Amino acid sequence: MKTDERAWRIGADGEQAVAAQLAKLGPEWRVLHAIRVGDRGSDIDHLVIGPGGVLTVNAKHHPKASVWVGGDTFMVNGRRVPYIRNSRHEAKRAARLLTEQVGFPVTALGVIAVMGAHQGLKIKKQPEDGAVVVVQRRRISQYVRALPPRLTEREVAAIHEAARRSTTWR
Repeated sequence: MKTDERAWRIGADGEQAVAAQLAKLGPEWRVLHAIRVGDRGSDIDHLVIGPGGVLTVNAKHHPKASVWVGGDTFMVNGRRVPYIRNSRHEAKRAARLLTEQVGFPVTALGVIAVMGAHQGLKIKKQPEDGAVVVVQRRRISQYVRALPPRLTEREVAAIHEAARRSTTWR
C-alpha cells in the first residue's frame, strides 16, 4: 500500500508543478484542473483553453528517471509506457464532448508535461500525427503562449463555459 500512496503523491506533486506553470499564462487563457470524465474514474489533469486552442495536459512526474521519446514511443527507464496513446485518446474524447456542447467543431491537442527526469529527457522526435506533443514541465507556459491563434475570444468563452459544466464530461 505504501508504494501506491507514494506513487499518488509523486503524481500529485507533478500536477501541482504543472498547474503553477499554467498559472503564468495570462488572462486570455482559461485553465481547469482535475476534470472527472465518464464514470470510470478517469480525469484530465489540466484543460487549457485560449487563443491557441484547446489542450489536454497530462502531468508525468518521474523523479530520477530517464525519459526517451521517439515518435509514438515513450520510454521511462527503458520501459515502454502508453502515455502517447492515452494522451491522444484523452484529447480526442475532450474534443468530441466539447464539440457536442458548443455546436461548432473543437479540436484538442494532447500535451504530456514531463518533470523530474533527472537522468535525462530526450525527445528524439515528437509523436507522429501532431495530435500529441511532449514538453518539459518548465517550458509548458512558453509552449502554450507560442501557439498560433486559432480561437476567437467568443469561441474561448463558449468552450470554457461548456468545459466548466460537469454534465459535459459524463
